[in-house]
Amino acid sequence: MDWWVWIVIGLGLLVAEMVTPGIFFLFFGFGALLVGVASVLAGGFPLWVELLAFSVTSVAALLLFRTTLLRLIHGIKKPDHPVDSMVGTLATPLEDIPAGAVGKAELRGTSWNARNQDAVTLEKGRRCQVVQVEGLTLLIKSEQQ
Repeated sequence: MDWWVWIVIGLGLLVAEMVTPGIFFLFFGFGALLVGVASVLAGGFPLWVELLAFSVTSVAALLLFRTTLLRLIHGIKKPDHPVDSMVGTLATPLEDIPAGAVGKAELRGTSWNARNQDAVTLEKGRRCQVVQVEGLTLLIKSEQQ
């Protein structure tokens, strides 16, 4: 295939990226541009080599860089540890939990083991704050503390 066809395809994919939500066509556009430039510099390749190079570079760039690029664009910071992101959120005891005892609490729609870190009993349905996570057990206190 002529080198200029790859350049046109690449530019078309970059234009498609600008008019569609998300980041997807960008990597295929750069892959096509890369194959076009390499074809000019090397004097051309067989079609199967160009198609293979386009596929490999585009998919590799998509897999390697898309998540990082989305984080940069949207300002999303990856938490140090996914469980640490639960500290500070609100949980609701599913039963009365005496001081220092373990019971059940609901957090994000899921039932968890929860240890009461307060000096008083946490009543069923009272909103509580997660202060720490130990394995599969939430350490909770009443919300006002």
